[in-house]
Amino acid sequence: MKKNLLLSLLVVGSITSTMSAQEYTVDDLITTSLKNSPDIAISRASYEASQKRYDAAFSSYLPKIDLKLSGGVRSQDGGIIQDGPVNDTLLLGKLSASQLVYDFDKTGGTVDTRSFEVKSYDMDNKQQVSDKIKDVKTAYYDVLKAKSLIDVRNEDVKLNEAQVYRSQKYFDAGIRTKIDVSDAQVSLIKSKIALNNATYNLESTYANLDKVVGFTNTTRDYEVYYKEIDLDAIKEYLKQYNFSLKECVEYAYNNKAEVMSYKYQLEASKAQIESINAEYYPSIYLYGDYTKQKIDKLKQYMPQDTWQTSVNLDWNLYQGGSTNARKEEKVINADIAQSKLVFAQLRIKQSVTHAYINLAQKKDEVILSKSLVDVSSEKFDQASKRYENGLADFIELQQARQDYIDAKANLVNTFYDYYIAIAKLDNAIGK
Repeated sequence: MKKNLLLSLLVVGSITSTMSAQEYTVDDLITTSLKNSPDIAISRASYEASQKRYDAAFSSYLPKIDLKLSGGVRSQDGGIIQDGPVNDTLLLGKLSASQLVYDFDKTGGTVDTRSFEVKSYDMDNKQQVSDKIKDVKTAYYDVLKAKSLIDVRNEDVKLNEAQVYRSQKYFDAGIRTKIDVSDAQVSLIKSKIALNNATYNLESTYANLDKVVGFTNTTRDYEVYYKEIDLDAIKEYLKQYNFSLKECVEYAYNNKAEVMSYKYQLEASKAQIESINAEYYPSIYLYGDYTKQKIDKLKQYMPQDTWQTSVNLDWNLYQGGSTNARKEEKVINADIAQSKLVFAQLRIKQSVTHAYINLAQKKDEVILSKSLVDVSSEKFDQASKRYENGLADFIELQQARQDYIDAKANLVNTFYDYYIAIAKLDNAIGK
């Protein structure tokens, strides 16, 4: 009875453990990474901070209203008062307002600068998101690759186990020598070591995926969605990329967030020059204030309410050449921004070209690797028959088996590298 109860608990525990492990597709992982990743949070916060700087700059177009309140004691002696000093209480309130009328685009240049900076930070954030998507896809396909390689290593172990059994039977029948059994056992142990290493490698790829996605749990409670690929029909998994190399480069120039960020930085530098140029001209303001004060003993001698309105012109005629110096600095900064844009385009053209070539190379490599698996499988089958008929020794059989397993492992590697290459090309062009 106790034994049956324990068995039931183990079964229930196994089912509960299986149900608790959440399965993630690549889209699920991307969505989660955009929520969890601190680098994305930092980039998003930088963008939001730039919006606040724009709001602060735009506020210069709006009226400025100030309120001043004060209270104290006032003393007056002489003048129209002949009876000696008079001490009196004083309450004063002053409300003033000013409104910019025209400043020859000093404020406009500053607002434009902040506006372009907001757009630049927005593009930086989008680039961070694009890079994160690429990193998640790369880590995801590395996990799938590791899982598929475990399947290959399991097949290798089974082939070696069958060979040990067969070699032992041949030895028992006096057909083969003891060394064939020993060689088969050595090959079996090596295949188990390779399987063990592949299992540890899977855990390492999961650790990398955890970092990229932003999982901080000390234990892994999820699995990635995995569907075993049909290696015999692997060509059906290869899709044609929609753009030519020329189209990829043009698309990157017009759409990649990194390029757009540099373009907005250049526009911000130009707007700063316009703002500096406006400092050579005056600023015109409307100004008005209203003052109310309360005095007890001296109120008949001092006004209780006063107000005024005026049009003010502020014009700095000379400040030691600092305006010229700052203008020259902004011109230099604009030249630097232009050079950075050109350099970014050159770098992006190079990375797009490399990514495009790499994708074409991986696609060809998958097709050739599939052919190599087919030929290696046929060779292994022939070697097995030759070994059974005494026409080949164990070394020939072992080499044929190893060639087949290596070819299959290489096909798995190149297949997932092909999809990683697609992710990298999408990222390179800003898709």
